[in-house]
Amino acid sequence: MKIAFVGKGGSGKTTLSSLFVRHLAATGAPVVAIDADINQHLGAALGLDEAEAAGLPALGEHLELIKDHLRGTNPRVPSAQTMIKTTPPGEGSRLLRVCEDNPIYAACARPVELDGGTVRLMVTGPFTDADLGVACYHSKTGAVELCLNHLVDGPDEYVVVDMTAGSDSFASGMFTRFDLTVLVAEPTRKGVSVYRQYKEYARDFGVALKVVGNKVQGQDDLDFLHEQVGEDLLVTVGHSDWVRAMEKGRPSRFELLEDVNARALRILHTAVDGTYALRDWRRYTRQMVHFHLKNAQSWGNERTGADLAAQVDPGFVLGEEAAAPA
Repeated sequence: MKIAFVGKGGSGKTTLSSLFVRHLAATGAPVVAIDADINQHLGAALGLDEAEAAGLPALGEHLELIKDHLRGTNPRVPSAQTMIKTTPPGEGSRLLRVCEDNPIYAACARPVELDGGTVRLMVTGPFTDADLGVACYHSKTGAVELCLNHLVDGPDEYVVVDMTAGSDSFASGMFTRFDLTVLVAEPTRKGVSVYRQYKEYARDFGVALKVVGNKVQGQDDLDFLHEQVGEDLLVTVGHSDWVRAMEKGRPSRFELLEDVNARALRILHTAVDGTYALRDWRRYTRQMVHFHLKNAQSWGNERTGADLAAQVDPGFVLGEEAAAPA
């Protein structure tokens, strides 16, 4: 199951995504956690110190390896140089699974030991001095999009992505790559403004969207969120002494998280699992192709010098059957 955490800057999306990763790990589920935010804080939220977080390998720095592995023997993608972030898989492509060893995980993922288990952590990498003034951050998140396009995950397997803040995610087709998008919103007008943007942009793409209200302090806050987001409000969380201690670098055992917040995570887990029965791999593949053709026409063909529409395999549908051994 693929879950995106989104929200405005400062909403608490990284904190909530890290808590959900810890919750999943505590259940024994296999988890790949991905920090796709320009502000790279997920590693620290999962307990890494500053030096460990800074030393994580960046996906963007291994883009050629990622492309070369994923294209496999796909005759429609003759070289890594003609592969862009939206290139869809086809016959002969290598597909990713959550529970496997592969060159991409070896180069780009690092195990993070939590008190409930171990998760794989991958990061896009922060802006560097070389990027300033000349680079678009979405070129870095392109590695995440390419991996998600080739990912086949099953029930009780989880990929949790901490996304860029605000509505930046709509600068690519990555917002359609998830089983559930969790929007973390504070009970303020600014807090729900990103929700309205997501709701509007995602309406035509069948994106499953739920809201987790954060920093909710009383009935008035709860009533405000109900008024603003209606039935999309899944659950709310409030102040957490456990989180405050974690942010100071002194986390206690995860099992000591406040009961009300642990219950909120269980509700979220149930909602995520409930989306599995709604999966439509054909629509998922069709949307992938849609955004690939848009990117090919707007910039990809010119940049690569190739007709990238030819990369589309019309008979291929991504799904668990496509990843099954021959």
